[in-house]
Amino acid sequence: MKTILFQGDSITDAGRYRANPDSMGSGYASMAAGWIEYEKPGQYHCLNRGIGGNRVTDLYARIREDLINLKPDIVSILIGVNDVWSDVSDNMGNAPEKFEWVYRKIIQEIQEELPNTKILLLGPYVLEGQGTCSNEEFPHRWEFMRDGVAKLAEVTENLAREFSLAYVPLQEAFNEVLKKAPVEYWTFEGVHPTPAGYEVIKRQWLQGFAMLEKDPV
Repeated sequence: MKTILFQGDSITDAGRYRANPDSMGSGYASMAAGWIEYEKPGQYHCLNRGIGGNRVTDLYARIREDLINLKPDIVSILIGVNDVWSDVSDNMGNAPEKFEWVYRKIIQEIQEELPNTKILLLGPYVLEGQGTCSNEEFPHRWEFMRDGVAKLAEVTENLAREFSLAYVPLQEAFNEVLKKAPVEYWTFEGVHPTPAGYEVIKRQWLQGFAMLEKDPV
């Protein structure tokens, strides 16, 4: 049986019960795992190690315990929005150059330690919601978030291209569904998805998974 590991921040974490290593949370990771394990019984075991608030530097800090040691056949990574958001909240974010440097190290270590592991990168996204709109303390908050996340999504896509990895562009997917319903239908505050928003990510994730299955682990 092959192992699929979901890695990232709170969007991936989705309230998983960390005392149980098999807890998948209630987000896209659980939804995708349900589809996979129903359609392909006995072929895959899914794990979730997303942690709320994580930036790319936090992900790298726990790469041994929460990634390498688990020896996944497929690892899915969604990271980046907190690298921008943390600059808004407490000036603890990561500039695009640092984000790229650390993300490249993560990919390189995975490939060195687990050369047969397939890697799927998801681009970060942000919408103009209650938590990302401008306010008196940060009048240009939305522009800062939008432009910062867009830069990190571009970095992520470029890294996927550089290392010949599967890439899933989530910003474009959310921009498309905004034609159907407003921001608050898909996210609570511009970042954390509603059930419908998680469905968007799940569907995009499964497209990326299909690309990996064409090139078997």
